[in-house]
Amino acid sequence: MGLPVLRVRVDVGSVAVTALERPLSIGALASLPAHPCPPPRRCFRAGALPVSVTHSATRSVCVRAHEAFSSWRGAQRSRASRRCVPPHDVLLMGPPGGGKTMLARALPALLPPLTFREAMEVTAVHSVAGTLRPGVSLLRDRPFRAPHHTASAAGLAGGGDPPRPGEIALAHNGVLFLDELPEFPRESLEALREPLEEGHITIVRARSRARYPARFTLVAAMNPCPCGYAGDPSDRCDCSEERVKRYRGRVSGPLMDRIDLLVPLPPVRAAQLTEGAAGPSSAEVRERVASARSVAVARSGDCNARLNVRQLREVAALDAMSTRLLTDASDRLGLSARAIHRVMKLARTIADLDGSEGVAGHHLAEAIGYRVTGG
Repeated sequence: MGLPVLRVRVDVGSVAVTALERPLSIGALASLPAHPCPPPRRCFRAGALPVSVTHSATRSVCVRAHEAFSSWRGAQRSRASRRCVPPHDVLLMGPPGGGKTMLARALPALLPPLTFREAMEVTAVHSVAGTLRPGVSLLRDRPFRAPHHTASAAGLAGGGDPPRPGEIALAHNGVLFLDELPEFPRESLEALREPLEEGHITIVRARSRARYPARFTLVAAMNPCPCGYAGDPSDRCDCSEERVKRYRGRVSGPLMDRIDLLVPLPPVRAAQLTEGAAGPSSAEVRERVASARSVAVARSGDCNARLNVRQLREVAALDAMSTRLLTDASDRLGLSARAIHRVMKLARTIADLDGSEGVAGHHLAEAIGYRVTGG
């Protein structure tokens, strides 16, 4: 008996686009690499259809990050790498060559394997975009998209007639890495606001309309100033305070409000590279993150970063002292309601990483610190 034919249709205004319409097979399973990608039996939930699993020919990559975290030196940098937990959105700030890109490319390795449903969603979006390689039935790797900072708003959000997915939708269920964040056009950055809040992006044209899933982890990176060396002990930065302010002001307040962690990465010295204590290995970080994620999912049915307000109040209840701390921080820093909820979500994740049943004051204080200076 032949395998079933899978038909996925994406409605684009009055046009119905067939995203995936081919028999599923199991012929490619034997050729899969073993490590570090998970073996085929772990890719999908029990009871899923047999599928052909191949690697994407798009810019989605399977990140091999065995020693990415262990190469980080220094207590502050190692702690930062331990707290950057997808799907919490992260902004990395540091001088050139400080490890921002290395950490960003390692983060997808902390995400669990795609479920069958997630793989179907990713494959459908890429099929509509026309980025599937001929003969590929299903994408198994979480997308890692890294558009250049010259990308237009249409390139990020999508466009055309009928509208096709852009980089934002193509990063669904994966990671969207925006290096040199302030260098992106303002219009392009503002296109991130809806998907970061709603988990989807809507593209409207004169004759058509399309809504694509866009639930991704945003990892952004930027220099502290135009020259890149503000705060460097070498004192080689010649940027004025006004110039630095204008540079950082290219990223709007509403977008910054949607980012959970602001992580500064201090410059690395030669002595640290050769003599400093190594950070945790990727395996250790993955194990810690997987454990914390499983606890969160078992408790609420989803990871902490995606909890609604009602769920958040149930799982991140604060005592009187913590409530006072959050209130004082909100008044002093001018935190919005959205920012307060994101602080609480991050505090819940930090508590899970530490194996704590409740959110303590020091968990909340650390989460507030990452909102301000990266802790």
